[in-house]
Formats: sequence, structure tokens, C-alpha cells
Amino acid sequence: MDSSHRFRIWVLTIFVFFQSGFGFYLPGSYPHKYGIGDPLSVKVNSLTSIDTEMPFSYYSLPFCKPPEGVKDSAENLGELLMGDRIENSPYRFKMYTNDSGIFLCKTDPLSGDHLKILKERIDEMYQVNLILDNLPAIRYTKKEGYTLRWTGYPVGIKVKDAYYIFNHLRFKVLVHKYEEANVARVMGTGDAAEVIPTIGKGGSDVPGYMVVGFEVVPCSVMHNADSVKNLKMFDKYPSAIKCDPTTVGMPINEGKPIVFTYDVSFEERDIKWPSRWDAYLKMEGSKVHWFSILNSLMVITFLAGIVLVIFLRTVRRDLTRYEELDKEAQAQMNEELSGWKLVVGDVFRAPTNADLLCVMVGDGVQILGMAVVTILFAALGFMSPASRGTLVTGMLFFYMILGIAAGYVAVRLWRTIGCGDYKGWVSVSWKVACFFPGIAFLILTTLNFLLWGSHSTGAIPISLFIILLLLWFCISVPLTLVGGYLGAKAPHIEYPVRTNQIPREIPAQKYPSWLLVLGAGTLPFGTLFIELFFIMSSIWMGRVYYVFGFLFIVLVLLIVVCAEVSLVLTYMHLCVEDWKWWWKSFFASGSVAIYIFLYSVNYLIFDLKSLSGPVSATLYLGYSLFMVLAIMLATGTVGFLSSFWFVHYLFSSVKLD
Repeated sequence: MDSSHRFRIWVLTIFVFFQSGFGFYLPGSYPHKYGIGDPLSVKVNSLTSIDTEMPFSYYSLPFCKPPEGVKDSAENLGELLMGDRIENSPYRFKMYTNDSGIFLCKTDPLSGDHLKILKERIDEMYQVNLILDNLPAIRYTKKEGYTLRWTGYPVGIKVKDAYYIFNHLRFKVLVHKYEEANVARVMGTGDAAEVIPTIGKGGSDVPGYMVVGFEVVPCSVMHNADSVKNLKMFDKYPSAIKCDPTTVGMPINEGKPIVFTYDVSFEERDIKWPSRWDAYLKMEGSKVHWFSILNSLMVITFLAGIVLVIFLRTVRRDLTRYEELDKEAQAQMNEELSGWKLVVGDVFRAPTNADLLCVMVGDGVQILGMAVVTILFAALGFMSPASRGTLVTGMLFFYMILGIAAGYVAVRLWRTIGCGDYKGWVSVSWKVACFFPGIAFLILTTLNFLLWGSHSTGAIPISLFIILLLLWFCISVPLTLVGGYLGAKAPHIEYPVRTNQIPREIPAQKYPSWLLVLGAGTLPFGTLFIELFFIMSSIWMGRVYYVFGFLFIVLVLLIVVCAEVSLVLTYMHLCVEDWKWWWKSFFASGSVAIYIFLYSVNYLIFDLKSLSGPVSATLYLGYSLFMVLAIMLATGTVGFLSSFWFVHYLFSSVKLD
């Protein structure tokens, strides 16, 4: 047995040891085997609606509660921040055991308050979200010959002036027979299978099954409340229940109780466990999605290529002409010609508000790094939709770790602008650590007060606020200070030319330079606006976003386009003897955030027309403002750093003394 083969077996053995002894596994990636008759527990998540964007607890409505009491499931930081509140439910199944007409409970007579809140939730189209073995319940409807997929089911429906509640659920659990006997064959190690121990009861011939689908059909059925007064939870309903989703029969009225029942059936399907999320990811319009992204990538790549070719040819021609002249001819040329050569004594003059620029660039590096690493990990499958909350948790983790890069870049840039002076680097590092997080904290706190006032589960609890503050000041701030210390110790970037004491007067321009800077954001916006539609739909319309591979390509292309746009604008300003390029290079690419915010307003008006109430609209605009601020810092940083490199390279490539 060669060494590589032996090493592979040792790795698998260690993997199985941790798997069995400590429960170590990738979230959302571990298949659970159930024997026939094993209990299956259904969990409930927050009630959600695309009309209000404010989630509420499942048990805020008069639903049946489990006999052991309501208990919170283990939640990660991302789930809490996204407003998920996963709790146990009274629904109980047994693997591969069909049941029909199961009585769940009879509620107390509806009070006026309960009736009012039920009507509000029905009017606002709130959905009940159920989870079985980490799979959300999915509902199929047909409209104009198309099959539509929905996660969850509505609380009820309004017909004319009457309100009806869905009080009977027909569940279908799709299962697949457990075939892989041990980890080695699951992982495809071939002949190493004989030496790897099995998971569970080794050598057992009892068939096991994995849950590969969870479907629900809601019905509104008129039950006789008197006939169930002696029944206990999970008893058989005394008569047959006819579940017809096209009719309604259970109106809600004050002083009347509601009887809840359910059916469950199991069906074996030839769906492999790794493919069980395909039903959720095959949303309608996917072909248009892929075609639109490919079309956008091709067009933007073509335009960016043209800009890059023209730009390189122009700069190379200027450099070649200038270097071919002798010193006397260069001096005469400086007197006769205008252009970027004439601002040699001012091009590296320190900009106004240099500290703020360094802080924004540092935060931009941190945000951009977080986005690249998070989307890359998501594209590789480590943050799939099966792992609720891992995307947000990963973003927070990578953001904190990249505080080192933020402090390093900001302090080193600050030292470069200050010609090597390292005094005050602690102040710059503190500003970097508090600038963007402070603004984000202010926005989220304001929105959180609105959610608290609405009693929404989307409100961040006080305990989570304390945790976020501890993460900020105990992890992010120290790491940013460490990065600042490294930046203070690193050598600053030497300017290739000297700066004159008296600044050169900038000639009058035919058009405002800021107008051109603001217009430059249209090209980066064209790179991502199609993908932005699907991201917005995922966030605000409850759809599952899963094409992280394309998102990573779009992000890389956006970075390239932002760099090219900023380079061109910087060169154009230098050619007209405008040496104040620092801030303009930042906002040339950062102005894409303005167009994204305008698009968000357009999306609110035309796509979220049913968004009800000023609180929901304020939440939407607040979160959109938070998003565009992060995008502005990230894209602006790309533009500034590329322009800084270009200006440094341009004036160091030719002798201008």
C-alpha cells in the first residue's frame, strides 16, 4: 500500500471518528437515516409576507401548541439577524407510516383581538413556513398551464367579505431508501471501503429512508367542534375529512373555536439525497435568468475591452512621443502643449479631507474582501440554501477577520499622503474600525425600533445587540488596530515626482467635472443590473437565490469595469489639467451606488406595489440605503486604488524633470 493511499484512509478514519464521536459535519450536508416507524418532528419558522417584510412568530396566531411546550431550536447568528425564529410544532409523523384524519387541537373561542390579528395576517398574505429534516414545506399551484412552486402555505383566504382559515393540512413526505452503507462509498474512495466502519447499526438489514421532499396542501374544512371535545391530540377524527384546496369551509368568527387536523402520506421517489433541493432551486424563469446574465456578461466584456484597448493605445502613444524627444524638446513641449504633463508638480498634492478618504478606502477594502471571499465560498457550496443563516454568519466572520486588511491599507495610504509620517496611525485605525460599522449600527438600530414597535420577530433582541457590540469591539476593532500597526511599520509609497509649494491653477472647464463623474457609474451599473433584479427578488420576494457561481463572475467583471472607468476618468481629468483626481477617482466608480439606490426605489414602486404601510416602506429604504453605502465604499475603493496605481505608474515611466 503506497503512502498516498494510506494517507487517504487515515483522513477518512479521522473524519468518521469526528462524525460519530463529536457530530462534526458541514451544516445542511449530512444525510439522516430513519428507520420505519421512527419519529419525524416538524418545525415552524416565522410567518413571512412579501407585503410587509415584517416576520412574526408562528405562535403569535392562535395555532395549536406542542404538548411539551414551545421550544426554540438551535439558531445561528445569521438566522437571528434574518428574522428566523425556528420552534417546535405539534405535528408528529412516523417514517413510512401513512395517517389520515389526525386531530391536532381545538382552540379556545376566538377573542376579538385574535380575530383582528388573524384578519390582518390574511389580508397581508402571510405564509406559514414548516420545516422537516431541514427541508421547507413546498406547495404547488397551477396557473395558466404553468406549475408554480411556493414555500409554505397562506394562513387563510378572504372570499367576498368572509375570512377563511386553512385548518387542515395534507402532507406528503418524499423518501428515498438509504443505499450507502458506509462513508467510504459515499465519498467515492473505492477499495478503501472495506477498512472504513459503517455509520449507525453496522450489519443491520432493517431498511432505512432519507427525507428528500416535503409537500403540503392546505385546506379549509368545516369541522364539528362538539364532536372533538373528548378527543386528545393525535387521536383519530370521528369522520372522514375531504380536503379540497379549491373550496373553503372554515370561516373565522368571534367566539367560535377552530379545529385543526392533518393527513400525512409517504411516497418513495428516485431522488438522491444531494439532489433534494432541486425542487426549490428550479424556480420559474430560470432560462431567462441564465440567458440574461450571459448576455450581460458578453456585452459588458465587449465594451470594457474596447475602453481598455483605446485607453492603452492613447497612453502608450503619449509616453512614446514624449520619451523620443531630448531634454530641450521636452522643455519646449511643456511650454507649448497642455495635458497631463503640466500637472506634474501638483498631481500628488494631498487631497482635502485626506483622513476621510483613507478611512473610506480602508472600509472599502474590508467590504470588498468580505464580498469576494463569501461569494467564492458560496459558489463552492459551503453556504448553500440548505444551511439557513450561514451566508450572513459567514459575511460577519469574514468582515471581522478582514479588519486587518482595512487597517493596513488605510494607515499605509495615510502615511503615503503624509510623506511617511506615522504619528496618529492609532486614530486612523480607530476611525476605520468605527466609520462603516457605526453608520450600519445607527441605521439598523433605527429600523430595529420600528420592528420592536410592530412586535416583529425581525427585531434584533437585546442579547443579540450585546453580542454584536462585543464582536465589534472585542474582535473587529483589535484586528483593525493590528492591521494599522502593520501599516505603520510598512514602508510608505514614494512619489515619483516632487510637489510644488504653490498649487497650479486649474483652467476653466467647459462642463462640470462632477457631472462626468456621476455619469461614469452607468457602465458598472450595466454590469450588474440584471443580476441585481434576481438578488432583490430573493431578498424581498422570498425566492431562493442559488447561482453564486454567476454572481462571482459578475462581481469579478464589476471590479474590472470599475477599475477601467476610474482610470479613463482620471486620465481625462489630468489631460485638461485638473489635478484634483483623488476624490473624483473614488466616486467615478462609487457613483454606481446612486443608480442602485434609484433602481431600488423603482423596484419598490413597480415590483413591490403591494408593500403595505409606511413602516414596511421605511424598512425597505433603510436596508437599501445600508446596501448602497457598502457598495459605494467597495466600488469606490476599486476605482481609487486602480487610479492611484495608474497615476504613480504614468509619472514614474517618463522623465519629467
